Amino acid sequence: MITIQLDIAQTIGVAAVLLVLGDFIKKHVGVLSRYFIPGPIIGGLVFSLIALAGHLSGSFAFEFYDNMRAFLLLVFFTTIGFSASFELLKKGGVGVALFLAAAVGLVLLQNTLGAGLAALLGVHPLIGVAAGSISLTGGHGTSAAFGPLLEQAGAAGALPAAIAAATYGLVAGCVIGGPLGTLLMRRNGLHAHGASAATAPAMPVPVTANTGSGGDTVMYASILIAVSIGIGTLLVNWLKDLGVTLPSYLGPMLVAALVRNIIDWRNSELPLRQFEVVGNVSLAFFLAMALMSMKLWELAEVAGPLLVILLAQTALMFAYGYWVTFRVMGRDYDAAVIAAGHCGFGMGATPNAMANMQAFTAVNGPSVKAFFVIPLVGSLFIDFFNAVIITAFMNFLK
Repeated sequence: MITIQLDIAQTIGVAAVLLVLGDFIKKHVGVLSRYFIPGPIIGGLVFSLIALAGHLSGSFAFEFYDNMRAFLLLVFFTTIGFSASFELLKKGGVGVALFLAAAVGLVLLQNTLGAGLAALLGVHPLIGVAAGSISLTGGHGTSAAFGPLLEQAGAAGALPAAIAAATYGLVAGCVIGGPLGTLLMRRNGLHAHGASAATAPAMPVPVTANTGSGGDTVMYASILIAVSIGIGTLLVNWLKDLGVTLPSYLGPMLVAALVRNIIDWRNSELPLRQFEVVGNVSLAFFLAMALMSMKLWELAEVAGPLLVILLAQTALMFAYGYWVTFRVMGRDYDAAVIAAGHCGFGMGATPNAMANMQAFTAVNGPSVKAFFVIPLVGSLFIDFFNAVIITAFMNFLK
């Protein structure tokens, strides 16, 4: 077998080509756009299929430079830390806090159900976590980030399992959202309030936000990210010396969250748009690199149990939306729309939640509250809480 070794420059170059290829395929295959499958995932899967052909034929294999991927992971989670603004959570009101609590509750149940079923089915419990909040509430980005960590902890095939589960979740979340909302409306005799988008309250963006694109602002964002990563890694190493082991990404993420809230408290400028751009770029390259090195042949070993777990997760999401999300959010029409959106949010990603709610409200009437609450929680808070909870499950189950 021929082994093709790629250095750092070649690895990044191939990843860049796969990003372009993935976006090209997504634009020309309607079903991929309809279910919001990320371009890096598509391009990375194409390469992993080529690697699978080489493995099955015994003719060639690839070796990549992995250190860059580890750094991109730190950058990505650091930008997540900068999104955790407790001032913004307070401004969002009771509705945002209640939905965040409901979302966190689902994360806990997804991981508990996944790990429990995995153990019953005879596979590593962390495979169940890979098919839990990592892939469902977390999506492809979180799957690619945590999949290798699960494999290092002993769960062989966790990365392809998480990617497959995340793709399944994008579709399943869109499929069950509408039926759930319709069922809640019919059984509770609900109707739209007649509100329009024009009456929506303003999104609570903090006055500290700086969305300019000047070079000084980009440099400011880069410095904040770099300093947070540096201090965060020092924190992780210091705790390790004390006998407390934390994942390398958790320290920078927590430091970034602290910096964000200090800046909010001092009412200083914060380069939110630049954080978003840096996070998106690092995530895109990280996804492509992670899937380039994914060993699809390892998925066959857990495919059967994975399917059982995902079907159970779908049932959990439907029941949770019906019995918990709807009731926590007020048992009215807005709550029904939020429950439908939570199916897309809890099984896939925020864009899937928006698609669910848009399709539902186009037929049944608008919901200002739903389109206010879910994007705020999805874009600013859930990734932070999800990462902390996943880390706790990993430490307990490994």
